[in-house]
Amino acid sequence: MTYRNGPLPKRNFGSGQKRAPFRGNAPRRFNSRSRNTNPGAYIDVSRFINKAVITEEVEQFTPEHSFKDFKLAPLVQKNIEGKGYVSPTPIQDKSIPHILRGEDVVGIANTGTGKTAAFLIPLINKVVLNPQEKILVVVPTRELAQQIDDELKGFAKASGFFSVLCIGGSNMGVQIRGLRHSNHFVIGTPGRLKDLIEQRILDLSGFKTVVLDEADRMLDMGFINDMRFMMAKMPTPRHTLFFSATLSPEIEKLIHEFLHTPVRISVKTQDTSKNVHQDIVRIERGQNKIDVLEDLLKKPEFSKVLVFGRTKHGTEKLSKELNVRGFKTESIHGNKSQPQRQHSLNLFKKDQAQVLVATDVAARGLDISGVTHVINFDLPASYDDYVHRIGRTGRGDKKGKALTFVE
Repeated sequence: MTYRNGPLPKRNFGSGQKRAPFRGNAPRRFNSRSRNTNPGAYIDVSRFINKAVITEEVEQFTPEHSFKDFKLAPLVQKNIEGKGYVSPTPIQDKSIPHILRGEDVVGIANTGTGKTAAFLIPLINKVVLNPQEKILVVVPTRELAQQIDDELKGFAKASGFFSVLCIGGSNMGVQIRGLRHSNHFVIGTPGRLKDLIEQRILDLSGFKTVVLDEADRMLDMGFINDMRFMMAKMPTPRHTLFFSATLSPEIEKLIHEFLHTPVRISVKTQDTSKNVHQDIVRIERGQNKIDVLEDLLKKPEFSKVLVFGRTKHGTEKLSKELNVRGFKTESIHGNKSQPQRQHSLNLFKKDQAQVLVATDVAARGLDISGVTHVINFDLPASYDDYVHRIGRTGRGDKKGKALTFVE
């Protein structure tokens, strides 16, 4: 095992290949110019190396508001204080006033910037002022939907509000029963929401507010037609909030299609976190990747490690092998039911497992505090996927490390 030192050997990696849209865990297709099917084969590995600069001279963000400055109902203010929030993050500081005024908002922000609270706080306030309001929140993955629902419960404590989680991999019967009651918030993934609408169980005609979170990921995952289907079922005019980490021509088209004269707020600073020290680990000829991984995980600083694999089968196999080797390891991937995935995630969050092995799709949107290292056991399919992966560490003002195995 060797960390990269000195210049990288010249290799003809070319530019990253675009992958076809896919839904859920459908197979990815790659436009490979050779018989090499390694998804990361055309990503220049030098992009996986970036030494985190530890300095106190970075520009400090000074918010224009404190949470007390926002015109929020006393119940909402009390719950914000109860969660220990004092100063808003940049995306919260800039977007909450516009959302409170009922304006459409496009928020361009890196993952881990506090955008969930940026839309939940003013929308909860909207429901406090008018209990007849119904709000739809659409996200790309089950885990992100669950996290938003959990955060909603904290900010809406003692409000008497109801929410229902509509996600794949969970009992549809429970969701159907939940939708028979009046709900203030419906939070879900596009595929399951569309199924419920087509079965005439979910009626969006009374939903005048919608949040499209991680819209770029939903586009990547092939949910564009489902998004259009849902938006067509909602009344107009409506209040639309649109959040994305990237701003591509395709995203611009969706903004034009879904929003009305939106306020644009961008707090995205760079593709990869300056808090993440990035490096590669060369797998020398004759070395076993799992042996190399084991040597790393034995080091005391590798206390909470997220390992990314390429396939569902490979991810589960690696998780089982690490358990055999004495590491408390959990896994999340598309072959697991939602309760199984949530159980594994909870064990990792509570530090009852040292390692979580995940596929890209299963790990989208995960917000886990204290991840010390991200290890790319298998190369990512694209540089965007790489950026997403390493964003699971170095969150907030903490430092993190990302290592990518290169054979």
